[in-house]
Amino acid sequence: MRNRVFNPIGTVALVTGASSGLGAGYARELAQRGADLVLTARRQERLEGLAVELAEKYGTVSTVIPLDLAAPGGVAELVNDLHSRDITIGTLVNNAGFATSGDLVDADPARLAEEVSLNVAALTALTRALLPDLLHTSRAQPASAALVNLASTAAFQPVPGMAVYGATKAYVLSFTEALWYETRASGLKVTAICPGAVDTEFFEVAGRRPDSRRALLTVAEVMRTTFAALDRASTPPHAVSGLRNTVLAGVAGRLPHRAVVNAVGRMNRSGPTA
Repeated sequence: MRNRVFNPIGTVALVTGASSGLGAGYARELAQRGADLVLTARRQERLEGLAVELAEKYGTVSTVIPLDLAAPGGVAELVNDLHSRDITIGTLVNNAGFATSGDLVDADPARLAEEVSLNVAALTALTRALLPDLLHTSRAQPASAALVNLASTAAFQPVPGMAVYGATKAYVLSFTEALWYETRASGLKVTAICPGAVDTEFFEVAGRRPDSRRALLTVAEVMRTTFAALDRASTPPHAVSGLRNTVLAGVAGRLPHRAVVNAVGRMNRSGPTA
């Protein structure tokens, strides 16, 4: 059994976008490690089903709060609900997010605004609102508190054909690494997780089909990447999931920028769309 440095037992973890995919994966892993959960997403039935599963399997107490974080006032509503229940959050997993695809000129402006609101504005506001709780928990119970923000390998270069999504994930990566530095003396574990394509509902929502030439990561692989990072004595500011993705992310930072943009643009043009 691997050495588990990150031990959230006795604390409460909030997972956004918890109704499926990576969000449900994070909820299961955190419950298995002894944390109680706050589960939030739009689909109440899925959240309630997950809460029952976690209770039966791990004895976890889960608070289900269905809402849309991208909606005006969504973050404030969630934070007020937590305060009204006297819940202190020890770990925050900002997993909620989605992508749009296609050329910007053809995109629905309202959908783009929702994408930026969820991927950037809601993530930032929720992190700021709960950061005092995370820091308090990390000081009171060392190695029990974490901030995990879901970025992407799209964060390492512009992504023509998914321009807004790539830009939002570049923001998440930069934002998280800055917080990693700002909180470095607190004991809070802060990291941005950067998976490539994962076998979830992501592509259906984005209106694309995954490129059949590339193997998709599994949720389990992303969980291993995340918790290996959290289990390190010194958690890295970001972690890339998958060997191929790690290599490509490193290469993107070393090649001429124009060449990288051209290569990604050609790849997206040739990729299948739904």
